[in-house]
Amino acid sequence: MMLQTENMTWEEIDLAIKNGFDTIIIAVGSIEQHGKHLPTKTDSLIGEEVVREVVKKLGNALQGPTIRLGCSKHHLGFPGTITLETETFKAVIRDYVMSLSKHNFKNVVFLPSHGGNFQPLKESITELQPQYPNLKLRAYTDLYGFIELLNGFSIEEEVSAEEAGAHSGENETSIVLALAEELVKKEKFDCGFVGTFGPKEGEIVMTQGIKALSPNGVLGDPRKASVEKGTIYFNKMVDFFIKKVQEFLAD
Repeated sequence: MMLQTENMTWEEIDLAIKNGFDTIIIAVGSIEQHGKHLPTKTDSLIGEEVVREVVKKLGNALQGPTIRLGCSKHHLGFPGTITLETETFKAVIRDYVMSLSKHNFKNVVFLPSHGGNFQPLKESITELQPQYPNLKLRAYTDLYGFIELLNGFSIEEEVSAEEAGAHSGENETSIVLALAEELVKKEKFDCGFVGTFGPKEGEIVMTQGIKALSPNGVLGDPRKASVEKGTIYFNKMVDFFIKKVQEFLAD
């Protein structure tokens, strides 16, 4: 059965909802620089593929069209980055919810794959939920918990958290290698910022731009990246989000 609504007809979507596929999950990515070695669509690519697997394994959910642009102002120092202002981003979330509320979905879940989207997405859901009492709105918005989770995957593969990084480091590079190896410029692997990335560093990035922390736009070191590790990380990420969505639907 087709599960991606953008590839389905309205009749197929309507029938799926009536047959219990009344949860829709949307990846929320970005188009922004990811160092010299990864494509600007990295976040959207990873998010979309994660959601594709999540809905497949859940068995009662559909995948909505990925939101491919996000809040990426802190990456504007690099060509190719396209950002939405926070209010524009929140308007997109608002209009997604408004549209989906008309079609008998019971649950709308947003899964962000770009750090700059976590806080405005959290604010959006908080503001919108009271307006839609018959629609359960949920989003995963624990940014530093997410970074720690991904770094933990790398540590299990004997890669340090600093190398795994928070942006275009070993972890993210490995995942893109597993999903679309042809898009990765291996000859351009270059170490970026490899210190601890926590709230203090995040504040620097968000207020001064990522160049203030990393001149090449990389947080981490991609040189230990591999397809094999990326496959492990991706599968673990899918399993994590399946559990999160199940928790969202059960609360």
